[in-house]
Amino acid sequence: MAQHTPLTDSDAIIVAYGRSPIGRAGKGSLENVRPDDLAAHVTDKVLQKVPQLDRTTIDDVICGCGLPAGEQGFNLGRVVSIVARLDVPGTTVNRYCSSSLQTSRMAYHAIKAGEGDAFVSVGAECVSRYAHGYADPPDAQNPRLLPGNVEEYPDVYIAMGQTAENVADREGITREEMDRYAVKSQNLAVRARDDGFFDREIIPVPLPDGSTLQRDDGPRPNTTMEVLATLKPAFRENGRVTAGNACPLNDGAAAIVILSNRKAKALGVQPLARIVASAVTSLEPEVMGLGPIEASRRALARAHMNMDDIDILEINEAFAAQVIPCARALGVDPLSDKLNPHGGAIALGHPFGMTGARVLCTLLNGLRSADKTIGLETMCVGGGQGMAMIVERLG
Repeated sequence: MAQHTPLTDSDAIIVAYGRSPIGRAGKGSLENVRPDDLAAHVTDKVLQKVPQLDRTTIDDVICGCGLPAGEQGFNLGRVVSIVARLDVPGTTVNRYCSSSLQTSRMAYHAIKAGEGDAFVSVGAECVSRYAHGYADPPDAQNPRLLPGNVEEYPDVYIAMGQTAENVADREGITREEMDRYAVKSQNLAVRARDDGFFDREIIPVPLPDGSTLQRDDGPRPNTTMEVLATLKPAFRENGRVTAGNACPLNDGAAAIVILSNRKAKALGVQPLARIVASAVTSLEPEVMGLGPIEASRRALARAHMNMDDIDILEINEAFAAQVIPCARALGVDPLSDKLNPHGGAIALGHPFGMTGARVLCTLLNGLRSADKTIGLETMCVGGGQGMAMIVERLG
Protein backbone atom coordinates (compact mmCIF):
# COMPACT_ATOMS: atom_id res chain seq x y z
CA MET A 1 0.00 0.00 0.00
CA ALA A 2 1.16 3.55 -0.70
CA GLN A 3 1.08 4.51 2.97
CA HIS A 4 3.87 2.02 3.69
CA THR A 5 6.18 3.29 0.94
CA PRO A 6 9.41 4.80 2.34
CA LEU A 7 9.98 8.48 1.68
CA THR A 8 12.21 9.37 -1.25
CA ASP A 9 14.07 12.62 -1.95
CA SER A 10 11.61 13.47 -4.72
CA ASP A 11 8.50 13.16 -2.56
CA ALA A 12 6.44 16.35 -2.19
CA ILE A 13 6.14 17.15 1.50
CA ILE A 14 3.75 19.61 3.14
CA VAL A 15 5.56 21.41 5.96
CA ALA A 16 3.19 24.27 6.86
CA TYR A 17 -0.33 25.43 6.15
CA GLY A 18 -2.87 28.01 7.26
CA ARG A 19 -5.88 29.97 6.17
CA SER A 20 -7.73 33.15 6.92
CA PRO A 21 -11.13 33.05 8.53
CA ILE A 22 -13.82 32.97 5.86
CA GLY A 23 -16.03 36.03 5.50
CA ARG A 24 -19.47 36.34 3.96
CA ALA A 25 -19.35 38.19 0.64
CA GLY A 26 -20.78 41.69 0.55
CA LYS A 27 -21.86 41.73 4.19
CA GLY A 28 -19.16 39.95 6.13
CA SER A 29 -15.98 40.58 8.06
CA LEU A 30 -13.59 40.66 5.08
CA GLU A 31 -15.61 42.80 2.66
CA ASN A 32 -13.20 45.74 3.02
CA VAL A 33 -10.00 43.69 2.65
CA ARG A 34 -8.25 43.43 -0.72
CA PRO A 35 -7.61 39.87 -1.95
CA ASP A 36 -3.94 40.54 -2.72
CA ASP A 37 -3.36 41.98 0.75
CA LEU A 38 -5.25 39.08 2.35
CA ALA A 39 -3.35 36.41 0.43
CA ALA A 40 0.00 38.09 1.08
CA HIS A 41 -0.73 38.29 4.82
CA VAL A 42 -1.66 34.62 5.03
CA THR A 43 1.34 33.60 2.91
CA ASP A 44 3.74 35.55 5.13
CA LYS A 45 2.32 34.09 8.34
CA VAL A 46 2.41 30.52 7.02
CA LEU A 47 6.03 30.96 5.92
CA GLN A 48 6.84 32.13 9.44
CA LYS A 49 6.02 28.58 10.55
CA VAL A 50 9.09 27.42 8.59
CA PRO A 51 11.89 29.73 9.81
CA GLN A 52 14.52 27.33 8.46
CA LEU A 53 13.44 28.12 4.88
CA ASP A 54 15.36 30.94 3.18
CA ARG A 55 12.54 32.73 1.39
CA THR A 56 14.79 33.69 -1.50
CA THR A 57 15.07 29.99 -2.38
CA ILE A 58 11.33 29.58 -3.03
CA ASP A 59 10.99 28.38 -6.61
CA ASP A 60 7.47 29.70 -7.23
CA VAL A 61 4.39 31.14 -5.58
CA ILE A 62 1.49 29.41 -7.34
CA CYS A 63 -1.81 31.14 -6.62
CA GLY A 64 -5.25 29.76 -7.40
CA CYS A 65 -8.07 32.19 -8.14
CA GLY A 66 -11.51 31.50 -9.57
CA LEU A 67 -11.96 34.94 -11.10
CA PRO A 68 -8.54 36.54 -11.63
CA ALA A 69 -9.60 40.09 -12.49
CA GLY A 70 -9.78 43.51 -10.86
CA GLU A 71 -8.04 43.42 -7.49
CA GLN A 72 -7.42 39.72 -8.13
CA GLY A 73 -5.90 40.46 -11.53
CA PHE A 74 -2.44 41.47 -12.77
CA ASN A 75 -1.15 37.93 -12.13
CA LEU A 76 -2.23 37.65 -8.50
CA GLY A 77 0.50 35.12 -7.69
CA ARG A 78 3.26 37.56 -8.55
CA VAL A 79 1.47 40.43 -6.80
CA VAL A 80 1.22 38.31 -3.65
CA SER A 81 4.93 37.55 -3.91
CA ILE A 82 5.74 41.27 -4.08
CA VAL A 83 3.31 42.38 -1.35
CA ALA A 84 4.63 39.63 0.95
CA ARG A 85 8.17 40.92 0.23
CA LEU A 86 9.28 37.62 -1.22
CA ASP A 87 10.26 38.85 -4.68
CA VAL A 88 10.30 35.33 -6.07
CA PRO A 89 8.40 34.10 -9.15
CA GLY A 90 4.63 33.98 -8.99
CA THR A 91 1.89 32.67 -11.25
CA THR A 92 -1.89 32.53 -11.17
CA VAL A 93 -3.92 29.42 -11.93
CA ASN A 94 -7.63 29.17 -12.74
CA ARG A 95 -9.44 25.88 -12.47
CA TYR A 96 -12.47 27.56 -10.95
CA CYS A 97 -13.50 25.83 -7.71
CA SER A 98 -10.38 23.67 -7.51
CA SER A 99 -7.88 26.38 -8.46
CA SER A 100 -5.83 26.02 -5.28
CA LEU A 101 -5.96 22.26 -5.34
CA GLN A 102 -4.44 22.57 -8.81
CA THR A 103 -1.69 24.79 -7.38
CA SER A 104 -0.71 22.13 -4.85
CA ARG A 105 -0.80 19.57 -7.64
CA MET A 106 1.54 21.73 -9.74
CA ALA A 107 4.00 22.00 -6.86
CA TYR A 108 3.79 18.22 -6.42
CA HIS A 109 4.47 17.67 -10.12
CA ALA A 110 7.37 20.13 -10.24
CA ILE A 111 9.05 18.44 -7.29
CA LYS A 112 8.51 14.99 -8.80
CA ALA A 113 10.03 16.23 -12.06
CA GLY A 114 13.09 17.60 -10.27
CA GLU A 115 12.31 21.18 -11.27
CA GLY A 116 12.25 22.77 -7.85
CA ASP A 117 12.40 22.09 -4.13
CA ALA A 118 10.30 24.83 -2.50
CA PHE A 119 6.84 26.10 -3.46
CA VAL A 120 4.03 28.04 -1.88
CA SER A 121 0.55 26.95 -2.96
CA VAL A 122 -1.84 29.85 -2.38
CA GLY A 123 -5.58 30.21 -2.88
CA ALA A 124 -7.52 33.46 -2.76
CA GLU A 125 -10.98 34.75 -3.59
CA CYS A 126 -12.78 37.86 -2.38
CA VAL A 127 -16.21 37.88 -3.96
CA SER A 128 -16.93 41.12 -2.09
CA ARG A 129 -14.38 42.83 -4.31
CA TYR A 130 -15.77 41.65 -7.66
CA ALA A 131 -17.27 45.10 -8.23
CA HIS A 132 -13.73 46.36 -8.77
CA GLY A 133 -13.29 44.31 -11.94
CA TYR A 134 -15.15 41.35 -13.41
CA ALA A 135 -13.56 38.91 -15.86
CA ASP A 136 -16.56 37.11 -17.34
CA PRO A 137 -19.39 39.46 -18.38
CA PRO A 138 -22.19 37.74 -20.33
CA ASP A 139 -21.30 39.46 -23.60
CA ALA A 140 -17.90 37.77 -23.47
CA GLN A 141 -19.41 34.30 -23.86
CA ASN A 142 -18.62 32.42 -27.05
CA PRO A 143 -21.81 32.41 -29.17
CA ARG A 144 -20.97 28.86 -30.31
CA LEU A 145 -21.54 27.66 -26.75
CA LEU A 146 -24.80 29.43 -25.94
CA PRO A 147 -27.90 27.35 -25.15
CA GLY A 148 -29.24 27.55 -28.71
CA ASN A 149 -26.44 25.22 -29.79
CA VAL A 150 -26.93 22.71 -26.99
CA GLU A 151 -27.24 19.79 -29.41
CA GLU A 152 -23.73 20.45 -30.70
CA TYR A 153 -21.97 21.67 -27.53
CA PRO A 154 -22.58 21.11 -23.80
CA ASP A 155 -23.71 24.14 -21.79
CA VAL A 156 -20.38 25.18 -20.30
CA TYR A 157 -21.91 28.45 -19.02
CA ILE A 158 -24.77 26.83 -17.10
CA ALA A 159 -25.44 28.34 -13.66
CA MET A 160 -24.13 26.21 -10.81
CA GLY A 161 -27.48 26.11 -9.04
CA GLN A 162 -29.07 24.64 -12.14
CA THR A 163 -26.42 21.91 -12.22
CA ALA A 164 -27.26 21.05 -8.62
CA GLU A 165 -30.94 20.72 -9.52
CA ASN A 166 -29.96 18.51 -12.46
CA VAL A 167 -27.93 16.25 -10.17
CA ALA A 168 -30.76 16.04 -7.65
CA ASP A 169 -33.14 15.04 -10.46
CA ARG A 170 -30.80 12.48 -12.00
CA GLU A 171 -29.81 10.89 -8.70
CA GLY A 172 -33.19 11.12 -6.97
CA ILE A 173 -31.95 13.22 -4.05
CA THR A 174 -34.83 14.60 -2.00
CA ARG A 175 -35.10 18.01 -0.36
CA GLU A 176 -35.27 16.28 3.02
CA GLU A 177 -31.98 14.44 2.39
CA MET A 178 -30.31 17.65 1.30
CA ASP A 179 -31.52 19.59 4.33
CA ARG A 180 -30.52 16.78 6.70
CA TYR A 181 -27.01 16.84 5.26
CA ALA A 182 -26.86 20.63 5.61
CA VAL A 183 -27.85 20.36 9.28
CA LYS A 184 -24.97 17.93 9.77
CA SER A 185 -22.52 20.34 8.12
CA GLN A 186 -23.64 23.32 10.19
CA ASN A 187 -23.68 21.47 13.50
CA LEU A 188 -20.26 19.90 12.97
CA ALA A 189 -18.74 23.23 11.93
CA VAL A 190 -20.19 25.00 14.97
CA ARG A 191 -18.84 22.27 17.25
CA ALA A 192 -15.41 22.37 15.60
CA ARG A 193 -15.29 26.15 15.89
CA ASP A 194 -16.35 26.15 19.55
CA ASP A 195 -13.92 23.33 20.41
CA GLY A 196 -10.99 25.29 18.96
CA PHE A 197 -10.40 22.89 16.07
CA PHE A 198 -10.26 25.63 13.44
CA ASP A 199 -7.94 27.75 15.61
CA ARG A 200 -5.13 25.37 14.64
CA GLU A 201 -5.46 26.27 10.95
CA ILE A 202 -6.70 29.87 11.05
CA ILE A 203 -4.37 32.84 10.58
CA PRO A 204 -5.92 35.88 12.33
CA VAL A 205 -6.43 38.82 9.97
CA PRO A 206 -6.10 42.51 10.96
CA LEU A 207 -9.06 44.54 9.67
CA PRO A 208 -9.13 48.16 8.49
CA ASP A 209 -11.03 49.25 11.62
CA GLY A 210 -8.17 48.07 13.85
CA SER A 211 -9.84 44.88 15.04
CA THR A 212 -8.66 41.34 14.31
CA LEU A 213 -10.76 38.62 12.68
CA GLN A 214 -10.16 35.18 14.16
CA ARG A 215 -13.32 33.17 13.39
CA ASP A 216 -15.32 32.21 10.32
CA ASP A 217 -18.49 34.20 9.68
CA GLY A 218 -20.51 31.28 8.37
CA PRO A 219 -21.38 28.53 10.88
CA ARG A 220 -24.91 28.97 12.20
CA PRO A 221 -25.72 27.57 15.67
CA ASN A 222 -29.06 25.87 16.21
CA THR A 223 -29.60 24.95 12.57
CA THR A 224 -32.46 22.45 12.39
CA MET A 225 -34.53 20.66 9.79
CA GLU A 226 -37.47 22.85 10.80
CA VAL A 227 -35.53 26.04 10.12
CA LEU A 228 -34.26 24.85 6.73
CA ALA A 229 -37.72 23.68 5.70
CA THR A 230 -38.91 27.30 5.70
CA LEU A 231 -36.49 28.33 2.93
CA LYS A 232 -37.74 28.69 -0.63
CA PRO A 233 -36.02 27.08 -3.64
CA ALA A 234 -33.30 29.37 -4.97
CA PHE A 235 -33.01 28.33 -8.62
CA ARG A 236 -36.23 26.64 -9.80
CA GLU A 237 -39.82 27.30 -8.83
CA ASN A 238 -40.33 23.76 -7.59
CA GLY A 239 -36.67 22.98 -6.99
CA ARG A 240 -34.88 21.46 -4.03
CA VAL A 241 -31.76 23.61 -3.77
CA THR A 242 -32.04 26.43 -1.22
CA ALA A 243 -29.74 28.91 0.46
CA GLY A 244 -29.69 26.49 3.39
CA ASN A 245 -28.40 23.40 1.58
CA ALA A 246 -25.92 25.16 -0.72
CA CYS A 247 -22.68 27.03 -0.08
CA PRO A 248 -22.81 30.83 0.24
CA LEU A 249 -20.57 33.40 -1.51
CA ASN A 250 -17.43 34.22 0.43
CA ASP A 251 -14.03 35.85 0.90
CA GLY A 252 -10.83 34.18 2.08
CA ALA A 253 -7.26 33.05 1.44
CA ALA A 254 -5.07 30.07 2.34
CA ALA A 255 -1.46 28.99 1.84
CA ILE A 256 0.49 25.73 1.96
CA VAL A 257 4.28 25.34 1.92
CA ILE A 258 5.41 22.31 -0.09
CA LEU A 259 9.05 21.16 -0.15
CA SER A 260 10.84 18.24 -1.67
CA ASN A 261 11.76 15.68 0.96
CA ARG A 262 15.37 16.35 0.00
CA LYS A 263 14.97 20.02 0.96
CA ALA A 264 12.97 19.26 4.11
CA LYS A 265 15.68 16.88 5.35
CA ALA A 266 18.46 19.33 4.56
CA LEU A 267 16.70 22.08 6.52
CA GLY A 268 15.66 19.83 9.38
CA VAL A 269 12.01 20.72 8.84
CA GLN A 270 9.36 18.48 10.40
CA PRO A 271 7.25 16.95 7.59
CA LEU A 272 3.50 17.09 8.15
CA ALA A 273 2.24 15.13 5.16
CA ARG A 274 3.19 13.65 1.83
CA ILE A 275 1.21 14.15 -1.36
CA VAL A 276 0.51 10.63 -2.59
CA ALA A 277 -1.54 11.02 -5.77
CA SER A 278 -3.90 13.34 -7.59
CA ALA A 279 -6.30 13.33 -10.53
CA VAL A 280 -8.49 15.58 -12.61
CA THR A 281 -11.38 14.39 -14.79
CA SER A 282 -14.18 15.85 -16.87
CA LEU A 283 -17.90 15.19 -17.34
CA GLU A 284 -20.99 16.94 -18.69
CA PRO A 285 -21.08 20.55 -17.42
CA GLU A 286 -24.80 20.14 -16.74
CA VAL A 287 -24.04 17.69 -13.89
CA MET A 288 -20.65 19.01 -12.85
CA GLY A 289 -21.40 18.21 -9.20
CA LEU A 290 -20.74 14.51 -9.82
CA GLY A 291 -17.13 15.26 -10.81
CA PRO A 292 -15.60 14.00 -7.53
CA ILE A 293 -16.63 10.41 -8.26
CA GLU A 294 -14.35 9.63 -11.19
CA ALA A 295 -11.59 11.96 -9.99
CA SER A 296 -11.46 10.15 -6.65
CA ARG A 297 -11.46 6.73 -8.28
CA ARG A 298 -8.60 7.74 -10.54
CA ALA A 299 -6.53 9.15 -7.68
CA LEU A 300 -7.15 6.01 -5.63
CA ALA A 301 -6.00 3.84 -8.53
CA ARG A 302 -2.81 5.87 -8.87
CA ALA A 303 -2.16 5.49 -5.15
CA HIS A 304 -2.91 1.73 -5.31
CA MET A 305 -5.61 2.27 -2.69
CA ASN A 306 -9.33 1.86 -2.25
CA MET A 307 -11.83 3.73 -0.09
CA ASP A 308 -11.20 1.37 2.82
CA ASP A 309 -7.71 2.89 3.04
CA ILE A 310 -9.10 6.41 3.43
CA ASP A 311 -9.47 7.61 7.02
CA ILE A 312 -11.05 10.99 6.25
CA LEU A 313 -12.89 11.97 3.07
CA GLU A 314 -13.38 15.67 2.35
CA ILE A 315 -15.83 16.38 -0.47
CA ASN A 316 -16.22 20.11 -1.02
CA GLU A 317 -19.79 21.07 -0.24
CA ALA A 318 -20.81 23.17 -3.20
CA PHE A 319 -24.31 21.73 -2.79
CA ALA A 320 -25.75 18.99 -0.60
CA ALA A 321 -27.39 17.80 -3.82
CA GLN A 322 -24.01 16.69 -5.17
CA VAL A 323 -22.14 15.69 -2.01
CA ILE A 324 -24.73 13.03 -1.18
CA PRO A 325 -24.56 11.05 -4.46
CA CYS A 326 -20.78 11.46 -4.68
CA ALA A 327 -20.29 9.99 -1.21
CA ARG A 328 -22.65 7.12 -1.95
CA ALA A 329 -20.92 6.34 -5.24
CA LEU A 330 -17.65 6.09 -3.31
CA GLY A 331 -19.23 3.75 -0.75
CA VAL A 332 -19.47 6.26 2.09
CA ASP A 333 -22.61 7.12 4.07
CA PRO A 334 -23.11 10.90 3.67
CA LEU A 335 -24.00 11.20 7.36
CA SER A 336 -21.00 9.18 8.60
CA ASP A 337 -18.10 10.62 10.57
CA LYS A 338 -15.73 9.65 7.76
CA LEU A 339 -17.10 12.41 5.51
CA ASN A 340 -16.36 16.07 6.28
CA PRO A 341 -16.13 15.45 10.04
CA HIS A 342 -15.77 19.16 10.83
CA GLY A 343 -18.42 20.48 8.49
CA GLY A 344 -17.80 21.94 5.08
CA ALA A 345 -18.56 24.74 2.67
CA ILE A 346 -22.30 24.76 3.35
CA ALA A 347 -21.42 26.06 6.81
CA LEU A 348 -17.94 27.54 6.40
CA GLY A 349 -18.28 29.00 2.91
CA HIS A 350 -16.68 28.49 -0.48
CA PRO A 351 -14.35 31.32 -1.59
CA PHE A 352 -13.74 29.69 -4.98
CA GLY A 353 -10.00 30.16 -5.45
CA MET A 354 -9.28 29.58 -1.77
CA THR A 355 -11.28 26.42 -1.26
CA GLY A 356 -8.87 23.81 -2.62
CA ALA A 357 -6.19 24.97 -0.19
CA ARG A 358 -8.70 25.53 2.64
CA VAL A 359 -10.03 21.99 2.39
CA LEU A 360 -6.48 20.63 2.40
CA CYS A 361 -5.73 22.65 5.56
CA THR A 362 -8.82 21.24 7.26
CA LEU A 363 -8.05 17.71 6.08
CA LEU A 364 -4.50 17.85 7.46
CA ASN A 365 -5.77 19.36 10.70
CA GLY A 366 -8.40 16.62 10.94
CA LEU A 367 -5.92 13.80 10.37
CA ARG A 368 -3.68 15.19 13.10
CA SER A 369 -6.53 15.75 15.55
CA ALA A 370 -7.93 12.24 15.06
CA ASP A 371 -4.47 10.61 14.87
CA LYS A 372 -5.34 9.23 11.42
CA THR A 373 -3.11 8.72 8.40
CA ILE A 374 -4.71 8.87 4.94
CA GLY A 375 -6.97 11.62 3.65
CA LEU A 376 -8.73 12.24 0.35
CA GLU A 377 -9.80 15.70 -0.80
CA THR A 378 -12.11 15.94 -3.79
CA MET A 379 -14.12 18.67 -5.47
CA CYS A 380 -16.53 19.35 -8.28
CA VAL A 381 -15.53 22.11 -10.68
CA GLY A 382 -17.73 24.50 -12.63
CA GLY A 383 -17.72 23.76 -16.35
CA GLY A 384 -17.79 20.01 -15.79
CA GLN A 385 -14.68 18.70 -14.01
CA GLY A 386 -13.69 16.81 -10.90
CA MET A 387 -10.44 16.91 -8.96
CA ALA A 388 -8.95 14.83 -6.16
CA MET A 389 -5.79 14.53 -4.08
CA ILE A 390 -4.66 11.92 -1.57
CA VAL A 391 -2.32 12.84 1.28
CA GLU A 392 -0.55 10.80 3.93
CA ARG A 393 0.04 12.32 7.34
CA LEU A 394 3.62 11.97 8.58
CA GLY A 395 5.20 12.27 12.00
